[in-house]
Amino acid sequence: MYNGIGLTTPRGSGTNGYVVRNLSTLRHFETPADRASAWDAAPPKHREPDVAILEHERKRGVEVKCLELQLELEDKGMDEDKIEEEVDALRTKLLANLSAMAPSAKSLKSSDTHGLALAKKTELSKMAMALGTRADYTEGEAFDREKQEEKKMRRLVEREEREQRKVE
Repeated sequence: MYNGIGLTTPRGSGTNGYVVRNLSTLRHFETPADRASAWDAAPPKHREPDVAILEHERKRGVEVKCLELQLELEDKGMDEDKIEEEVDALRTKLLANLSAMAPSAKSLKSSDTHGLALAKKTELSKMAMALGTRADYTEGEAFDREKQEEKKMRRLVEREEREQRKVE
């Protein structure tokens, strides 16, 4: 070991213990232009979840629960008509509460991209609401003087209209 680098003892390591620099690594140097263009990069875009796919997954979950009940009742030896009635009753009950069957974000797998996108969308909307961000907010808008002047004029017009309604 030299300067705290390397093995304390080479015994059992299959090496002689000497520290050799790795000459095969490629160093990445950023030019000043690359660093300056990093500020111009667009914020990350979040893909919208496909509602049809999410609906299909919920309906699939309902059918899985119905099949589990059917198999359980068949193992008990119940009559075929009675099984069908109970499965239909469960299906109608679950389909009525289909929107409540959304899985939690923690139980989602990484392959469930639309479920994760929906969870991310709700998380971002909660965060925006907690921070008091408007829905029409765009990043960097505060530094655009023309846009700020337009907003100021729009607020003045809206305030005058409200005052006119009060007077009437």
